[in-house]
Amino acid sequence: MKNKLQLKFMLILALMIGIGKQTMAQTGISHILAPKVLPGKGLKQFDFFYAGEAKSRNMYIVRGGKITWSYIDTLGRGEISDAILMKNGNVLFAHQYGITLINSNKKVLWKYNTPEGFETHTAQLIGKTHVVFVQNGNPAKVLVMNINSNKIEKEFKLPFKSGTHGQIRHARLTKEGTILVAHMDLGKVCEYNINGKELLSLNVPSVWSAVQLKNGNILVTSNNRFVREITRSGTIVWEYILDEIRDYKVSSPQLATRLPNGNTLINNWFNQWDSKLDPENAPVQAIEVTPAKKIVWALRSWAAPVNLGPSTTIQLLKDIGSLEKFHFGEIR
Repeated sequence: MKNKLQLKFMLILALMIGIGKQTMAQTGISHILAPKVLPGKGLKQFDFFYAGEAKSRNMYIVRGGKITWSYIDTLGRGEISDAILMKNGNVLFAHQYGITLINSNKKVLWKYNTPEGFETHTAQLIGKTHVVFVQNGNPAKVLVMNINSNKIEKEFKLPFKSGTHGQIRHARLTKEGTILVAHMDLGKVCEYNINGKELLSLNVPSVWSAVQLKNGNILVTSNNRFVREITRSGTIVWEYILDEIRDYKVSSPQLATRLPNGNTLINNWFNQWDSKLDPENAPVQAIEVTPAKKIVWALRSWAAPVNLGPSTTIQLLKDIGSLEKFHFGEIR
C-alpha cells in the first residue's frame, strides 16, 4: 500500500513538473535568449550606424565602442523602418508617417509628410536631387520625388492586399536601375522598371527585405525567421533557418547585409509594443554568421552608456557609400 502511494505521488509530481515546464516554455520564462558570453568584440567589433523600429525615433553612430553621434526625436510620430547614412554625413530615414533628410548637425534638409491613411517605411536617395520611396495604402505606390521642387516626377501603382501597415517594409534600387520591392503582404519579391513593369517575381513568404548582391543574386529576410540568398530563377544557394540556431533566439530579422568577407550580418528586432525587455535575459540585436553558419559576432547593448534599443538596420561605416550612386531608369 505504501509503495502504491509513493508511486502515485511520484506520478503526480512528474505530471506537475511537466506542466510547469510546458507553461514556462510557452511564456518564454525559461528560454535563454542568448549566451551570457558572446563571440566577437562586442561594440568594438565594428564602427557602425544603427537605427531601429521602436516607440522613439533614435539613430546612433558607434565608433570604438562608444556613441559618437545620436539623433533622438522626441516630438515626431511613427517608427524608423529604414535609414541610410551617406558619405557626407547626411541621413535619409523613413519613419512610417514621413521621410526626412538631415545633415550631421541634425538640421532638416528636406521632409515629406505621408498623406492621411498612408504609410512610408522605405526610401532611398537617387543622386542629390531625387528620392524614391514606397507608400503603403490604397493604392500602394512607388514614387520618385524631386526634393528641390517637391514634385513627384514618377509614380506607379503596386499590387497589394487590404490593409496598410503590413504591405511593404523595404525596397532597394539595383545596379541595373530597377527596384526590388519586398511585398510582405503578398509573400513575394518583385523587380520593377521605372515605368512599373514587373520584370521578376519570386515567392518568399512574409518577406521583410530584399537586396541585390554583387553576384546578381538576391539576399532576403523573412518574418518566418529565415535568411536566404536566391538566384533570379528562384534557386536557393544559401539559407539560414533562425529557429535552428543553438543557444540564441533570433525571432524577428528585418535586414541582412552580405559583408565583404562573405559573412552575413543579420539584425534581430525586438518588439517594444508586444514584449517587455528583461535586462537579465535580453536578446542580441545582431549576429554575424559565416557561410558555414557559425556565429562569429553577436551584439547585445541594452544598457547605458550605449543603449541602442531595437535593431532594424546596422550599416558598417567602412561600407558607407555602398547605397549611393544608384539610378532609377533615366533618373540619376
